[in-house]
Amino acid sequence: MTDTATANTGRARLNYAAWPDESGHFGPYGGKFVPETLMPALDELEEVYLKSKHDKEFQVELDYLLRTFVGRPTPITYARRLTEHFGGPRIYIKREDLAHTGAHKINNALGQALLMKRKMAKTRIVAETGAGQHGVATATAAAMLGIECVVYMGTVDMARQEPNVYRMRLLGTEVRSVESGSRTLKDAINDAIRDWVTNVRNTHYLLGSALGPHPYPTMVRDFQSVIGREALRQMLDAEDGPGRLPDVIVACVGGGSNAIGIFHPFLEYETVRLIGVEAGGRGIEGGQHAARFADPKLGRLGVLQGTKSFVMQDADGQIALTHSISAGLDYASVGPEHAWLRDQGRTEYTYATDDEAMEGVRLLSRFEGIIPALESAHAVAHLVQLAPQMSRNEVILVNLSGRGDKDLGAIMTELGKF
Repeated sequence: MTDTATANTGRARLNYAAWPDESGHFGPYGGKFVPETLMPALDELEEVYLKSKHDKEFQVELDYLLRTFVGRPTPITYARRLTEHFGGPRIYIKREDLAHTGAHKINNALGQALLMKRKMAKTRIVAETGAGQHGVATATAAAMLGIECVVYMGTVDMARQEPNVYRMRLLGTEVRSVESGSRTLKDAINDAIRDWVTNVRNTHYLLGSALGPHPYPTMVRDFQSVIGREALRQMLDAEDGPGRLPDVIVACVGGGSNAIGIFHPFLEYETVRLIGVEAGGRGIEGGQHAARFADPKLGRLGVLQGTKSFVMQDADGQIALTHSISAGLDYASVGPEHAWLRDQGRTEYTYATDDEAMEGVRLLSRFEGIIPALESAHAVAHLVQLAPQMSRNEVILVNLSGRGDKDLGAIMTELGKF
């Protein structure tokens, strides 16, 4: 009998699982651009992580916690009314919003926290957060495992994500406000790294996205790939899914962890299009956005916070200010594996503006009874352009990276007209 996935698709020519190389590079992207004081910590983390991949005891415990604490596997949902609305392809949704804490971030946070607790001589975690979901996930994992935790968060993000600030503090985490720069995610990462440099002997930096110095992009990808592994099985299941591979997978892209998490297990199936949706903000021409790939004037190769990738920067190489209605997408760079996959022609990237994202919120809420996070709403918004181009016998899978509880203030402000 021929394997369903093999029968429906061609195998990729590139061995994507072989990347990054030993130096942590995806072609020209990635690497380690950090002070010498952090190199021993990164080398230790890489060694411990690589060993943990083949450590049966560690993997069994992680799988157990993902099942019994996180609530995995998360289901896929057939979006029947949204499908009928567009009148084209069948639309399925991967429900990361149903994971414990309400977003995909818990997959990586739990993995790294468990790794630190079981395999490293560290007693303290520092982390950054933008929308607050990574901060909440880290605080949750730290509370469950009994680890001291400090989260850095820009004051702009603290104001627009106040409920998540309360959640972190309730979980026993110290939330430190960041007043420098744009007072958003980039600046929170800067302060978290400063803390890590100062306290590197007893502190693990629990980075939340598929970026930063090696081995973080790879490690975060691997912890998040549980999303794609589940989705692959679920899509091939004829009872709960369509019984076939999707024609297209769509995910929002900030740093890129939820996108690479669902994309990676599908990379070898070349007929599956993989589309990442960046934050178009107030539009590309005015420069008030976070669409690194869409704006050749601002998005260029550069180094930011330990890794080489596409970075939004001015003519002098200074990091450009970003804007998005979503606190989780307004980061000036993107994970190095995304940049490399784009170069290979394996992934595609587009963007959705703030207004389009709000339309995504409205669509999914009204037609499916699911209120998406503003990050995820960017992926939903792309359906407006994508679905009319596809036929009724095709299938789209959207990764719903998180739920919209945290964004209700912003949503009500923007959609207060209704």
